[in-house]
Amino acid sequence: KVTDNAKNSLASLKRENPRLEPTLAIIQAHNDQLIQEANKNFAKEIGLRVIHICLPEGSTKDEIVSEILRLNEDPNVQGLALDLPESLCSGKVLNAVKPEKDVDGLSSVNLGRLVHGDVCDCLVPPTVCAVMELLEDIGGKKVLLVGARGAEGAALQSVLQRRGAAVLSCHWEAPQLQSELRHADAVVFGSTKPHDVPVSCIKPGATVINCAHDPLSEKHSYGQQTNSAAEKAVGSLAVAMRMQNMVKNMERWIQSRQYRKWDLHSLKLQPLSPVPSDIEISRAQSPKAVDVLAKEIGLLTDEIEIYGQTKAKVRLSLLERLKDQPDGKYVLVAGITPTPLGEGKSTVTVGLVQALTAHLNINSFACLRQPSQGPTFGVKGGAAGGGYAQVIPMEEFNLHLTGDIHAITAANNLLAAAIDARILHENTQSDKSLYNRLVPVVNGVRGFSAIQLARLRRLGINKTDPKTLTEEEISKFVRLDIDPSTITWQRVVDTNDRFLRKITVGQANTEKGFVRQAQFDIAVASEIMAILALTTSLQDMKERLGRMVVANDKKGQPVTAEDLGVTGALAVLMKDAIKPTLMQTLEGTPVFVHAGPFANIAHGNSSVLADKIALKLVGEKGFVVTEAGFGADIGMEKFFNIKCRASGLVPSVVVLVATVRALKMHGGGPNVTAGAPLKKEYTEENLQLVADGCCNLQKQIQITQLFGVPVVVALNVFKTDSPAEVDLVCKIAKESGAFDAVPCNHWSAGGKGAIKLAQAVEKAANQKNSFKYLYSLELPIVEKIRIIAQKVYGAQDIELSPAAQSQVDRYTRQGFGNLPICMAKTHLSLSHQPERKGVPTGFILPISDVRASIGAGFIYPLVGTMSTMPGLPTRPCFYDIDLDPITEQVKGLF
Repeated sequence: KVTDNAKNSLASLKRENPRLEPTLAIIQAHNDQLIQEANKNFAKEIGLRVIHICLPEGSTKDEIVSEILRLNEDPNVQGLALDLPESLCSGKVLNAVKPEKDVDGLSSVNLGRLVHGDVCDCLVPPTVCAVMELLEDIGGKKVLLVGARGAEGAALQSVLQRRGAAVLSCHWEAPQLQSELRHADAVVFGSTKPHDVPVSCIKPGATVINCAHDPLSEKHSYGQQTNSAAEKAVGSLAVAMRMQNMVKNMERWIQSRQYRKWDLHSLKLQPLSPVPSDIEISRAQSPKAVDVLAKEIGLLTDEIEIYGQTKAKVRLSLLERLKDQPDGKYVLVAGITPTPLGEGKSTVTVGLVQALTAHLNINSFACLRQPSQGPTFGVKGGAAGGGYAQVIPMEEFNLHLTGDIHAITAANNLLAAAIDARILHENTQSDKSLYNRLVPVVNGVRGFSAIQLARLRRLGINKTDPKTLTEEEISKFVRLDIDPSTITWQRVVDTNDRFLRKITVGQANTEKGFVRQAQFDIAVASEIMAILALTTSLQDMKERLGRMVVANDKKGQPVTAEDLGVTGALAVLMKDAIKPTLMQTLEGTPVFVHAGPFANIAHGNSSVLADKIALKLVGEKGFVVTEAGFGADIGMEKFFNIKCRASGLVPSVVVLVATVRALKMHGGGPNVTAGAPLKKEYTEENLQLVADGCCNLQKQIQITQLFGVPVVVALNVFKTDSPAEVDLVCKIAKESGAFDAVPCNHWSAGGKGAIKLAQAVEKAANQKNSFKYLYSLELPIVEKIRIIAQKVYGAQDIELSPAAQSQVDRYTRQGFGNLPICMAKTHLSLSHQPERKGVPTGFILPISDVRASIGAGFIYPLVGTMSTMPGLPTRPCFYDIDLDPITEQVKGLF
């Protein structure tokens, strides 16, 4: 009966979850094959998979605990049971089993729930279940437990008492044992009887149950028992009950992996005036432990990898678990053409989610880019938001985080080393020597690696035995014939180092005269960073890494990372970087920090994976707020045409960030320079300058409308802005087609200062959405560039240099013509000229060069000169950054 019930329940679970493979691990510290066979047979009959871990007899408690901890962390094991000698069943061992995997129900957590009556949240130990099954109605009867000790004895006593029995427990040596045996209606032996203890005076007709002997033996004699009833043994019934518990555990496991409502507790803010520095605000708030935050938003313990107290990586397995969960609303924060100081897109992003979650009780996630060390130590500073709308701890956010950029640097430079090394070896070795080294004899056997077999297939050589290749095939296989003048892959470092903008490599004598000019880019400009931001899975990332074109061969054909045989190694270096990092805002709401592609030559958006995971976690009525780099003409356009194509996600709303300061600049105000005091035009009311500058805001609203997405203008209010200026901007924005325009004070007030923005975004998200891409991928490369230049920037036309046209022709010939376009131009103007503010018209957009990131999946035209290695200013930020050697606190970080 027990087996049939468990079998039917499990079959039902499997019908609803076809991929389910319930696995029970049993740790055994003895050589009893019969017990092992019984577990296997019952499991097989029910449909469970059982793994037996047979430890040697004499194993210590520490060795058993070590094995338990390993199985606790194995995501493929849903249940864990112990078959151990009584001497090893200590609290240390039993409590090492995770409560959610404790099929035998003997851990203190499970036992505590049982004793307190929380039967729905615990499992009754199998032996106890078997005893209760064998006992008939025991209400009001006297039950004697003999030798029932430890967790199992406590569980048995608790369950019997709950069923109304009068329970007495005593040990074998108790002087009152004989007397109690005469009066008990039922006797349960919990351990083996000592030889010198007679048990001959059991009350006639009493039920006797033995839990202590070999569970496979259904009969046992305690010697001469002249007047006792037939003894019942729990035997195989306990094994069946264990399997039933495993099925119950699977039901709980499946339920635990369903989407759960958030139980998020926000952190309170007490804003000060004047507003302190960002780092003072960050330090004044005590963040939640990241595992607490993870639990609040429905993450499981096996889905996070904790880095310290306040940040954790989130595993991609969550996407599979919540694949049937509807996505939330998808909000993009973009901006008008900014001043060199920036207009606060990150601050708006953080303030908005703080308002949504901490004040309106709506699930929301912020998805931000990881800042580069370049601006952190250079001139711009960090990217954690600011004031009372920032990610904390801000120093961890801005410094290293979880090492993703370092992983990208390592992977990028491994590929760069592979390119030069391959050219050197091909220049100095014959075909035969190359072949012998590329396909060496190992233990007397020569074989191709998987990546080499893939290269053979691409070459049209359908052979797997190295001995069968002809000389011509060997030559094709071993020689990439890279043309050094076409190498586009550069080395990277995450530091503003202007003297690496042009270097010479290969000057050592050991490089045999192979000298060439090269350069360093900043790490976030690496194509690997762009791939990380656009990838949708580990497999997708591997394929993209393999497709990266690093040069052309001497016949003009592309040479890829896959050709160099380095794809697998790159994936290994990136295996942790692909996981988004979980952090929190000042008000304790969740944030994903992941990827930070250079916003000029790449798309300048945080990762697709972070957005996808967040959209599942917030639920159907929740919001995911992500940010695009630079103004809407660059970051937003790339978000729609590149990132949304890669992700398949459809945006719900665009939040367009504006400031009175930037609008005054576009209206003809004086230059704004980082580090220099603002002119009086920016600190005093000037309605005419604001009105004239709103042309840029109107243009950016029009650009958003090209894509069919509702737009809400967020006016980031500074203390120098007058009420009349604020009202004027909001009025013009709404007249220009914005769904709404809202002044925001989140920098000085936290989420409370962005409540009206949050309400406007919620309403806009319910509007009709007719999202569309700006161009078809099938159009020629030049035509796609022209559409962006004319419709987005307002150019009259484009003009390609001969070099740019040559590259377009080459990419088209190589089969890359159907990729989206990622324009690389200045962010300080809609045109290619930074000094032209407002809405320039009638200009011809010059395309100086056209390059490609084939692995990331886009073509990037260069509008004018584009530096991929920033330089340090005369007085970099690092002058103010220091470390207190006693407290280990970072000083001077913004």
